Amino acid sequence: MRLLDRNGDSEFGQRHRFGAMRCVDDYRTGVPLSTYEDYRKAVERIAQGVPGVLTSEPVVLLEPTSGSTGPSKLIPYTRSLKAEFRRAIAPWIVDMFARHPGLLWGQSYWSVSPVVRRDEYSESGIPIGFEDDSEYLGSFGRMLVRNVLAVPTGVRLLEDMDTFRYVTLLFLLRSRSLSMISIWHPTFLTLLLEPLDEWLDRLTDDIATGRLTPTGAMPAETGRQLRSAMRPDPERASEIENCLASASHVGEASPALWPRLGLVSCWADGNAGPYLPALTALFPHATCQPKGLVSTEGVASIPRHGRRGAALAVRSHFFEFLPQDSSPDGETVLAHELEADRRYSLVMTTGGGLYRYLTGDLVDVVSHIDSCPLFEFAGKDAHISDRFGEKLNSVHVQQALDRAVARYNIAPDFAIVAFEDAPGCPGYTLFIESHDASDQELLTLGAALEESLQENYHYRYCRDLGQLGRLRLFRIETGAQRTYATTCQENGQRIGDLKPPALHTMAGWSQSFSGRFLERGVPPVPGGATA
Repeated sequence: MRLLDRNGDSEFGQRHRFGAMRCVDDYRTGVPLSTYEDYRKAVERIAQGVPGVLTSEPVVLLEPTSGSTGPSKLIPYTRSLKAEFRRAIAPWIVDMFARHPGLLWGQSYWSVSPVVRRDEYSESGIPIGFEDDSEYLGSFGRMLVRNVLAVPTGVRLLEDMDTFRYVTLLFLLRSRSLSMISIWHPTFLTLLLEPLDEWLDRLTDDIATGRLTPTGAMPAETGRQLRSAMRPDPERASEIENCLASASHVGEASPALWPRLGLVSCWADGNAGPYLPALTALFPHATCQPKGLVSTEGVASIPRHGRRGAALAVRSHFFEFLPQDSSPDGETVLAHELEADRRYSLVMTTGGGLYRYLTGDLVDVVSHIDSCPLFEFAGKDAHISDRFGEKLNSVHVQQALDRAVARYNIAPDFAIVAFEDAPGCPGYTLFIESHDASDQELLTLGAALEESLQENYHYRYCRDLGQLGRLRLFRIETGAQRTYATTCQENGQRIGDLKPPALHTMAGWSQSFSGRFLERGVPPVPGGATA
């Protein structure tokens, strides 16, 4: 009711008669469930400088994220929405330090996202994107965090990915008192540590001498600021060399490298789960705390120490839930009506102007604390594939595939994009059957599709970080439709639902289809898959 009262004078509030609403049922009756496409034109007007479109208060920035029918979308941020984030983040941080008081006396690493957009503004001058990730914390939180950061926030301005990794790793190794690491996907950290052996001599030399010599280029001003944070520390360089020389792998050395490290916070639910063991093996002496459910649009849950599941962030937004067995236009339930051992689709209303917004997140309710539900993130809905945070949407993939097919005049008999967990190089694959196109024509089609997919803000980010490899192409030799139908039926799908989507959320299709991978510059191998 506070949200309705606050935004009653907005165009959206007047159109839906917020002022006449007296209860939740009035709101659910008067405002339909929505997706981002329902807001796209409104956000475009906000970007043009039109006030009072979705909220009565001004929009202070537009935060980019992945789109559904388009490659990207911009989420309006108001002061109210930022405050809603802080009302969830603050109790999490307080609980974390209360449970692990030793974290207060060390340095922390808060994952810094490499910059994708630099100094970008809408046509009316609204900033696009946060200055850095600590903006979520507010002014006091930023001051607190920045005073104990092991890695300067200026690292995010390094656009060359190897330089970004080198400098981040350098500052982490310099920190004797590293006590807490907060990242998103576990692979962010495992990939960060992967080149440690290759770069070790250069890293220890830089630490010993106080220099900064990454292999790639740095912007002049950023390089100057980062170098000013360096001090010669030959003792620490010697410690690092001795620790790693006496260990067979990084996980064996890390307790000596970072003896105060007590907590690693990261995603652990859904598709992130399989990558967690590799991370815990790197830091066997630290507690791994699963993160709550946080997205660009809002924050849904807060991790709870020692309890399975995260607590609903009841002080942040207004939440509704669609039971998984309901239709998209079905009736929602409220937080106090959630039942344990059931799956729901998350719907939120926020101070940023998203009303009854279908987030696409699926959650499993595992228990309650008093009346507050605890749930785990179960994954994205059937139209979204999200292994590392890339948030590929089937509608956008279909549009990109249609453009590429028309551009090269290829008529596929069958085509889907799906995730393949290839050893050392997980990524997406275009599975295609086309009797009229040559291998080279299909490879050209795949390259065009990959270019279009990288218009997706988060997909490109995962590609740049190395969490995802480039799109591969698998040529299906024969029987694609029959194999697809058989495989789906074996996995419990009803025969009446077997319309192939452009993006399939099930992995492992290379084991089902008869055909071979096509590789750029590699001659095809008849009758089998190439490496």
